Amino acid sequence: MRILWTLLKVIVGLAIAIPVGFFVLALAAGVLGVLLGLAIVALKIACIGLAGYALYRLVRHMLAPAPKTGAAPHRELPAADPYYEAAMRELNADLTTTSSFRR
Repeated sequence: MRILWTLLKVIVGLAIAIPVGFFVLALAAGVLGVLLGLAIVALKIACIGLAGYALYRLVRHMLAPAPKTGAAPHRELPAADPYYEAAMRELNADLTTTSSFRR
């Protein structure tokens, strides 16, 4: 009787586990299929974007005016900032007037 009871428990367990296993496998295959489909769509969009960018660059190269041959002139920066120099002069003037009061 003990063997029959164990066999019945195994049969009931398999009757529950096999359909649940099929459901899990189908769900996993569906999720994997969706992810694979999204990856393929993203790759197609990237290829279309790359082709569009290449077409844009080609049209721009054909229709854009030729670039200037000379280099753009560069303005030289002043050796020192005039605002910094003025601030330093003002600070020195303030320090000399306050130091004379301390003596």
